[in-house]
Amino acid sequence: MKKKIVILGSTGSIGKTTFNIIKNNRKDFEIVLLTTNKNTTTILKQAKLLKIKNILIADKSKYINLKRRLKNSKIKIHNNLDRLGDILRKRVDYTMCAISGLSGLKPTIDSIKLSKTIAIANKESIICGWHIIENALRKRKTNFIPIDSEHFSIWSLIKNQNKEDIKKIYLTASGGPFLNKKNSQLSNIDPKHALKHPNWKMGKKISIDSATLMNKVFEVIEAKKIFNLDINKFKIIIHPKSYVHAIVHFNNGLVKFLAHDTNMSIPIMNSLYANKSFNYNDKSLNISMLNNLNFSKPNKKKFPVIKLLNMIPKKITYFETIIITINDYLVDKYLNGKINYNTLNFSLIKLIKNSYFTRYYKFGPKNITDIKIMVKRVTTYLNKIKLNEK
Repeated sequence: MKKKIVILGSTGSIGKTTFNIIKNNRKDFEIVLLTTNKNTTTILKQAKLLKIKNILIADKSKYINLKRRLKNSKIKIHNNLDRLGDILRKRVDYTMCAISGLSGLKPTIDSIKLSKTIAIANKESIICGWHIIENALRKRKTNFIPIDSEHFSIWSLIKNQNKEDIKKIYLTASGGPFLNKKNSQLSNIDPKHALKHPNWKMGKKISIDSATLMNKVFEVIEAKKIFNLDINKFKIIIHPKSYVHAIVHFNNGLVKFLAHDTNMSIPIMNSLYANKSFNYNDKSLNISMLNNLNFSKPNKKKFPVIKLLNMIPKKITYFETIIITINDYLVDKYLNGKINYNTLNFSLIKLIKNSYFTRYYKFGPKNITDIKIMVKRVTTYLNKIKLNEK
């Protein structure tokens, strides 16, 4: 019997990759729902290609326009992400949650009760709302699989292992496009150069986060939450080839690592088949790659945001929501030429220590509404202050 699949955010990078895997393995999977914010062109092509009955357009005007154009179509077009239960009358086998940003948190929570297995590729949801997600997973007995290559690797390496046996977990970072540049050359880096990741094809926001290593800081926070381990168990190491994604050092002296090509279809396909045999069409093992892994410690002067790891609280607080919101704000400023590269890095560190924000580190969000209120509060404050603009 074919697995019933939902892809939330089917027109983004992860969503497209998931769709293409299913397209090439139609005998095993059937998509019952696709969603997008406003990319009606792509989602319509996807729906027609695999004869998908349900699509959801979150943007109201885009929805109305497409609904009018396809009034005689067999495709059912929906608009309200809050009413997924009205579309999915039965629990599906697998949902890919690939809606970017905190707007993906509520659909992720809602999907848990509608899915037997949920795969999450939305770091903001995990960072800010993991305690809410975890409670829902436990209540609904829904399986969870992390999709980021690093977290999928850790998840694979420590399955059936006692957490007390873990000495250290290393998350690898390529070092981005500026790894070999001198610190003095970084102040006026143009965004177009920061977007040129040496190994991965990614969106603008995550490409900038990769250049600063902020993306890796977020991944450590994610890993801490997902695997319920102390922050001191995690280290970031530079690995320019991005072939090894995580390394686990156990107390018994064994060291395990997981490696694969820089292709997100590998963790996604493994999550879709989940312990079932399948053949992945890749090249032979690259021995020369294994002979030149080239690990090193990150330079904290070049990547100052690493210092933020020392500030991550042990308990659930608003720290994560605040740091996500500040970073989003600064990256947007940088991409639009309002601040330079150094200001992007050092303003983040300065602002997270601002007394306006630190008073909230004693408290934590109880629900999605609390998180939304804090995002609005932080954004309002940031819009009132002045940065060292260009």
